[in-house]
Amino acid sequence: MDAAAWGLGTAVLLASMVEMVEALTIVMAMGMTRSWRSTFAGVAAALVALTAFTAVAGYALATWLPEAALQLAIGGVLLIFGLQWLRKAILRSSGRKAMHDEDQIFADEVAAAESAGAVKAKGLDWFSFMISFKGVFLEGVEVVFIVITFGLSADNMPVAIGAAVLGVLLVLAVGIAVRGPLSRVPENAMKYGVGLLLAAFGTFWAVEGLGIFTASRQSLEWPGADLAILVLVAAWFGLSRVLVHVLRRPAAVPSTF
Repeated sequence: MDAAAWGLGTAVLLASMVEMVEALTIVMAMGMTRSWRSTFAGVAAALVALTAFTAVAGYALATWLPEAALQLAIGGVLLIFGLQWLRKAILRSSGRKAMHDEDQIFADEVAAAESAGAVKAKGLDWFSFMISFKGVFLEGVEVVFIVITFGLSADNMPVAIGAAVLGVLLVLAVGIAVRGPLSRVPENAMKYGVGLLLAAFGTFWAVEGLGIFTASRQSLEWPGADLAILVLVAAWFGLSRVLVHVLRRPAAVPSTF
C-alpha cells in the first residue's frame, strides 16, 4: 500500500476503536445492570440500521456527485469531524476541559440504569434496548461516515472497511477479556491523533474538490501529490500546539496575604 492507503487505514482504525470503546461502555453498563438479552437486541437492531444507512449513504455519494464535487463534500465532512475532535483535544490538553473518563461514564450509565424503573414489554427491557441501540447507532454513524468518505475519496473501500472491522474486533476482544470499561486505553491521545488525520485528509480533499468551480470542473492537484498530506498533518499539529499554549490555564498565583 502507498502512504495515502496507510494513512487511510490508520485513521479509520483509530476512529473505529475510539467510537467502539465508548459504545462498549454503554453496552456493558446496560447488560451488567439490567438485561443482557435486551441489550444485545438493541445492539443487533443498531447494526441492522447502520448497515442500511451505510448502503444508502454510500450509494448516494458514489452515484450522485461528480468526482470533484464528491471530494469537496467529503473533505468538508471530514473537516467538520476532524475540527470537532481537535477542538476537544486542544481544550483537554490545555486544561479547559476534563479528560475523557470511561470509568466515570460507566458509573453514570450504571446509576441511570439502576434508577430507571421497570420498562418491560414483550419480553424485553426497553430501557436497556433503547440505550444500547442509541449508543451503538450514534457512535457507529460517525465511523460509517469516516469509512465511506475515506474509502470513496481514496478509491479504496476494502482498506477502509477492513480497518474499521479490525478496530471493532480488537476493542471487542479486549472488552470481553477485561469484562469492564476500557479505561486504560489512551483514548484522549487517540482522539487527538484521529482529529489531526481527519483534518489533514479533509483539507487535502476539500481543496482538490474546489476544482468543481473551475472551467474544467476537474479536481485540483496538490504539489507533491499525496505527500502533501504529511505537510498538512504537521501544519494542523503545529497549529493545535500553539492553541494549547495560548489556552493553557495559568498556574494559581500564591496569595501574599
